[in-house]
Amino acid sequence: MLGTDLLLTAMLLTTQGLQAPGAQTMPHEDVIHTSAGDLTLTFLGHATLMLRQGGKVIHVDPVSREADYSELPKADLVLITHEHGDHLDPEALSAVRKEGTRVVVSASCAGSVDGAEVMRNGDVREELGFRIEAVPAYNVVHMRAPGQPYHAKGDGNGYIVTFGDTRVYIAGDTENTPEMKALMDIDVAFLPMNLPYTMTPEMVADAARAFRPRILYPYHYGDTDPQELVRLLAGEKDIEVRVRDLR
Repeated sequence: MLGTDLLLTAMLLTTQGLQAPGAQTMPHEDVIHTSAGDLTLTFLGHATLMLRQGGKVIHVDPVSREADYSELPKADLVLITHEHGDHLDPEALSAVRKEGTRVVVSASCAGSVDGAEVMRNGDVREELGFRIEAVPAYNVVHMRAPGQPYHAKGDGNGYIVTFGDTRVYIAGDTENTPEMKALMDIDVAFLPMNLPYTMTPEMVADAARAFRPRILYPYHYGDTDPQELVRLLAGEKDIEVRVRDLR
């Protein structure tokens, strides 16, 4: 079962910004208790995340504009959801890699990242003791032009990463697809909410009501008001919506 250290989270949020003048503002962090130890989620911005547990560091979609990687730990594992520049940034990827870093990419990134392992929709693999599942990420409604979705089925991945008894779903750029709505036993979910590329708040709420994550973080939300999602899910007492700065 998933638990959250509400006191520690509150302390972290309260102390943000209480640094000396001129000091770099540290990103928000939440701590999730799992059967394998505490999982620290670091919210770097937009779709860029860092997850740490048991001395292992996972970077998701590292992008230079979202973080100063000279100040962050190097990656043991990198997950890239798809090829767009706000998700795949060769400069940032180079900055987080070290000897032995494992890199997992979607089908649309095949051949573009040296030494990367490609996971296709539906693939499951073990990396550094973590179970990784690749979930399809694509548009159903929003199109670049008639018949041309912003994200085509088969190109991009969302990822479910299992930490002990806790399943964390990072959706990538997608809408509320049948595959998403059929997910089960998701403890923590990151769902995108940025038009026209991903979902409306109503789409996110629809997906959340279907697969019922215990904690839901809207991310990649651009100019969309995340409080609209909070309002839409206010009656869902078993889904906790947490808003962090992930524009």
